[in-house]
Amino acid sequence: MAVNLTEPGPLLPVGGIRLGTAAAGVRAPDRDDLLLLACDAGTSVAALFTRNAFCAAPVTLCRQRLAERTAVHGLLINAGNANAGTGAAGLDAARQCAAAAETQLEGMVLPFSTGVIGEALPVARISSAVPRAAGNLRADGWLAAARAIMTTDTVPKGCSRQLEIGGRTVTITGIAKGAGMICPDMATMLAFVATDAAVSRSTLQRALAEAAADSFNAITVDGDTSTNDSLVLMATGASGAPALAPDSDDYARFLAALQAVCGTLAQAVVRDGEGATRFITVRVEQARDRDEARRVAYTLAHSPLFKTAAFAGDANWGRILAAVGRAPVDALDLSRVTIAIDDVPLVAAGEPHPDYSEAAGSAVFARAEFTVRIQLGRGRTAAEVYTCDFSYDYVRINAEYRS
Repeated sequence: MAVNLTEPGPLLPVGGIRLGTAAAGVRAPDRDDLLLLACDAGTSVAALFTRNAFCAAPVTLCRQRLAERTAVHGLLINAGNANAGTGAAGLDAARQCAAAAETQLEGMVLPFSTGVIGEALPVARISSAVPRAAGNLRADGWLAAARAIMTTDTVPKGCSRQLEIGGRTVTITGIAKGAGMICPDMATMLAFVATDAAVSRSTLQRALAEAAADSFNAITVDGDTSTNDSLVLMATGASGAPALAPDSDDYARFLAALQAVCGTLAQAVVRDGEGATRFITVRVEQARDRDEARRVAYTLAHSPLFKTAAFAGDANWGRILAAVGRAPVDALDLSRVTIAIDDVPLVAAGEPHPDYSEAAGSAVFARAEFTVRIQLGRGRTAAEVYTCDFSYDYVRINAEYRS
């Protein structure tokens, strides 16, 4: 069950974007599993993709098409089949599905897939469902879209924010899917965000990278980077607001709103982690640099021993200590290290804190959300990573994934 996560509130339409869903029967016959997103002419598109060497066919095709800098008219997303590990046939299948959507939108379409790896994409079923999705295109289709791209997710994930630029209201709305095979090496999972701000492609790509750094690149459920991870940001310019100039005050405010949307979506993925019962923030402070702080944070966030203790509500803080001690940090001076869980101190100056009690530690580990705070005493840089526990259900869900 998702940790303190419910269906999103109203998802605001974005001028120049329409969304339509349909049931293609990719894995289940009784649910929408295909999403067609249409964007107006002149829309800028930026994207980040997985760094997994066995990237899925649609990732390869999207990279190629975006490198050509051809105008993008829409996106086509299917759930239930990843079209990864499918070789040349998978690339051809991605092209065929995109072509079916291009017939409807009369322009280039980027394809995306999520689901089981190593199975052939059912091109005929998807292509035949595309016209139905096109017939359902509507500006307020965001929540239906979020549901259509779900796989093992239990809750659709979406978020909207608005701000004023040049006296015009600018909207940012995004959706995401993901609950397992979540570990950053780009973004993680699938996420699609749109705005009616006017932003050049280069500026949009910069904003996306900056927004992803502390959101989609700061989460982990299980340490597995997917073959299909994709994060897309579209800017239609339909608000009529002046174009954003890099390093301007308007850009800074836009970036803050975009970061809020991406942060909400990314944390929702962790809250809905497969079998998750705890949402855990790992904050590392006083590091020499950001990379060092993140290395320590991820060492703990990826530890199965820590994550299973968190599931049990067992305040076995020795697992935190061990993870910090084995993190790839040169010449760590233990006499400078301080560790706490929420307001309960565990370690001070490398020694067990005299005020710690098992009752206090257990009370924190029993919470649905808590923070592990680690101070290295080596510098002034901090970083946060968001993770969840490992439960019996995580094993069950993944053991039965193809059933």
